[in-house]
Amino acid sequence: MKTQSLHNQLVEWRHDLHMNPQISFEEEYASNKVANLLNDFGIEVHQGIAKTGVVGVLQKGNSSKSIGIRADMDALPINEKNKFSYKSKIENRMHACGHDGHTTMLLGAAKYLAEHGKFDGTIYFIFQPDEENCFGAKTMIEEGLFKKFSIDEVYGMHNIPGMEVGTFGTRKGGITTSENLFEITIKGKGGHAALPHMSKDAITIGSQIVVALQTIVSRKLDPVDAGVVSVTEFITDGKKNILPGHGLIKGDARAFSEKTNKMIEKNMRQLVKGICDAYGISYEVSYETTCPMTLNHPKQAESATKAALKLLGKEKINGDIEPRPFSEDFSVMTNVKPGCFVLMGNGKTESYGRPLHSADYDFNDKLLVAGSSYWVELAEQQLKSS
Repeated sequence: MKTQSLHNQLVEWRHDLHMNPQISFEEEYASNKVANLLNDFGIEVHQGIAKTGVVGVLQKGNSSKSIGIRADMDALPINEKNKFSYKSKIENRMHACGHDGHTTMLLGAAKYLAEHGKFDGTIYFIFQPDEENCFGAKTMIEEGLFKKFSIDEVYGMHNIPGMEVGTFGTRKGGITTSENLFEITIKGKGGHAALPHMSKDAITIGSQIVVALQTIVSRKLDPVDAGVVSVTEFITDGKKNILPGHGLIKGDARAFSEKTNKMIEKNMRQLVKGICDAYGISYEVSYETTCPMTLNHPKQAESATKAALKLLGKEKINGDIEPRPFSEDFSVMTNVKPGCFVLMGNGKTESYGRPLHSADYDFNDKLLVAGSSYWVELAEQQLKSS
């Protein structure tokens, strides 16, 4: 592994980032740490893109070819339950998705490539804020990421708990789902809890909607078309002896194709209309795609797999991995530039197999060298000097 000598330094950086998590365009600690380290490596630094975003530029040789590699920096609003020495120092803030590890791996690659890299062209190290709310990539692009910097192609990575540590996976086409947030407002008629016949109870009507929504995936979609519909909130204006007249149902739908996404939305609107019409009440349905599917471009997926094969060996890679049912705003970047999103295993043990976004999740430090070495391998491969 090319970055093996950096292991202790990588662990130190990662633990420091883990102790100082920030969210949603507030990632000043990580942003400043990244910028200072890139400066120390002798890399050209651009700060303030999407407020806390950072881009490092490293050029060698005379080639006009370039590659962008992106890492996310934001944490989550979670109180950490881990007890280790480097646990979060900030209440209700935690790196529960491994972005501290993603940032560290890219920093390790940047240090190695600046000191020892054998390539001809330009590498753009992209450190992105606010991945979790799916506004970070969009904002960086709106503020000129691909206009200020001549980036030919772009790559990103996510760790996967439950997958053997250091193993690699990607695929051509869709690799993560779209995220679609919905809100259903029902406007019935409130009343006395002892006189339900004189009201149009939002809880009773809304409950039927909640149950009916579960039939969209099980009965409306072709079984080969994967999707998820989850109701996450049900809010009414009822009290202990007052039947509610108004209700708000909120939720999250995921889809692996635009066709499936449209089918979910269409059936949701039909079911809500049918139930509300039957009770003679009015309603509103809002359905918004906040994060599109992540689509890997074929050429870049082949390049990503080729680099993993050379670094890790055939037994540790899967170039046609099953897609994952989470969303990822790296998708916004690959909608603009050709690119590929890759997955690397965080481990199967109890410590490192905990689900992403769990209060007792932790990134596996054993992945730091493998992940940073992978970025080095890919960059040198794509910008191979003659």
